Amino acid sequence: MTRWLPALAATLFALAIWQAVVSLTDLPRFILPGPALVAETWWQSRWLIAEHTAVTALEVLIGLACGAVLGVATALQLASSRIARVLVQPMLVFTQALPVFALAPILTLWLGYGLWSKVAMAVLIIYFPITAAFFDGLMRTPVGYLDLARTMQASPRAVLWHIRVPAALPQLASGLRLAAVYAPIGAVIGEWVGASKGLGYLMLLANGRAKTDLMFAAMLTLGVLSVLLHLAMRRATRQMAGER
Repeated sequence: MTRWLPALAATLFALAIWQAVVSLTDLPRFILPGPALVAETWWQSRWLIAEHTAVTALEVLIGLACGAVLGVATALQLASSRIARVLVQPMLVFTQALPVFALAPILTLWLGYGLWSKVAMAVLIIYFPITAAFFDGLMRTPVGYLDLARTMQASPRAVLWHIRVPAALPQLASGLRLAAVYAPIGAVIGEWVGASKGLGYLMLLANGRAKTDLMFAAMLTLGVLSVLLHLAMRRATRQMAGER
């Protein structure tokens, strides 16, 4: 409980400031609804929000799984091959310079308005953080471990799997935790470009109908989903990161 008290206090403080701004400025509901109105709208629309949340959560989970597998495989290839580092690494950096919003319409055109265009957006956003974090860990293996492996005449494959990979697991855990936060962003961007379900679609629909309270409710639900994913990933990678 003591661990959660600061977060709970900060949340209550933010809600109090939000309500104070609404009360003091007397803004119309369609511009800035109060937290009480948003909570009421969320409860009244809970089944609608739950339906769209399930769609977004599925997109995010599949994107996380695919992005993690691709990121780990790429990092292993980069760490074990100098040619791969020369050829692939500049391409990875170049892809990060491209704006995500520019890629979303192209992916929607190629993959359609269904699930896989949103999964691809989530993968694009989390692929580089996972790859970069794990690759950095693989290349920063303590020198003493490598000297001991050379003394024992270990093969490069054995060094990679038995020394470099275990030493890089904390960095991989950090990359996965970041990915759990970034993946919902990619899925929602894909839903903004073209979708018929999901929290991003619901936010656009509510905005178009001037239902700002519903838009806030969907947005806060997305925030809660991201926090829960981060906490779940943190718990799952705690042993990997060497935490108790």
